[in-house]
Amino acid sequence: MKRVALAVLILSCTTAVSAGDAPAVKLLRLPDGGVQPQVVVDKAGIVHAVFLKGDPRSADVFYLRSSDYGKSVSEPLRVNSQLGSAIAAGAIRGAHLALGRNGRVHVAWNGSSTAQPRGPLSPEMPQDSPHNGVPMLYSRLNDKGMFEPQRNLMRKTFGLDGGGSVAADAEGNVYVAWHGQDAAASEGEGGRRVWLARSSDAGETFAEERAIFDQPTGACGCCGMRLFTDSSANLLVLYRSAREVVHRDVYLLASTDRGETFRGKMLHPWEIGACPMSSMFFLEGPRGLLAAWETAEQVFFSSVNVESLRTSEPVAAPGEAGRRKYPVLAQDKTGRTLLVWATSNGWGKPVDLHWKTFAPDGAPESQQGDIANIPVWSFAAAFANPDGSFAILY
Repeated sequence: MKRVALAVLILSCTTAVSAGDAPAVKLLRLPDGGVQPQVVVDKAGIVHAVFLKGDPRSADVFYLRSSDYGKSVSEPLRVNSQLGSAIAAGAIRGAHLALGRNGRVHVAWNGSSTAQPRGPLSPEMPQDSPHNGVPMLYSRLNDKGMFEPQRNLMRKTFGLDGGGSVAADAEGNVYVAWHGQDAAASEGEGGRRVWLARSSDAGETFAEERAIFDQPTGACGCCGMRLFTDSSANLLVLYRSAREVVHRDVYLLASTDRGETFRGKMLHPWEIGACPMSSMFFLEGPRGLLAAWETAEQVFFSSVNVESLRTSEPVAAPGEAGRRKYPVLAQDKTGRTLLVWATSNGWGKPVDLHWKTFAPDGAPESQQGDIANIPVWSFAAAFANPDGSFAILY
């Protein structure tokens, strides 16, 4: 994969503050006006990223990587085999990224209204609607360094709306999840469930999707969700419920048997009679597993014990809540944590980014910052650098 210098990528670098020797935060910009970055750093220190570009309603997915933490990057490689088959509008339905066995790259995204191949049709929608039958798409990087033709993984479910997600482990398991309905479901969001398609051969083939949680929680139609595999190959899920219309609670699910069975708990309640179009995040760092989410226009993060499903008291972003969305985390080798989030300025308008660092014991540090008016439908990704600094990619 061709590499290019990216002098325009690094916009600025803060200096480490003296109080507590907090780490510097470097700001990196995506190339070519890209939006919605997702980042994974592998064990060798290679930064892998996907992002969207183009028409928000018929966008393209691109992949790049860097072996020097963003000083130079590979030339972006298009992931989707059909032009315009992704969607950036709403900032929830874009591409997710995972690294699997032998470092293979796996990408999944919600298909646009023109995406092919189509999925099953919903009986609740007009049969000729371009939004009926939108697919949950998947591709992986092959051994020749190219992405395979996109595949739809929805065989029996329909009504895809909020964003799906992908996870993979070193054993060759690949998981893609979304929320939707099948023919036996009741109408509305209360009938939605989380569905999982699993591959045990590194994405070569996938089994038919199946529902993974038997509690009737529903699923918030236009909210995103998150899959994650930890270093022990446990599979974690975060999603938002939609019980009785107003119970939009965050649920945490965990599987310790490679996705065969799941245990779950309600992580954080929220009563709101609307779809907040929210997202979730997982991170495994030196101090264990962390989860981040949005509730009541505030963003939070908490540590998670996979075996017991116990979580620590949620830590909120500093200041008053208000239109805070899209939390992401990074953690350095000492256990310092960076929380990054966005503030929405309204539908279709640029958003503002904010960040704050926390000490290994969870105490807030003085390091914080803001970026005003990043591109419409975007948010940030973050990672830790080996020198103790953090990087925010947007």
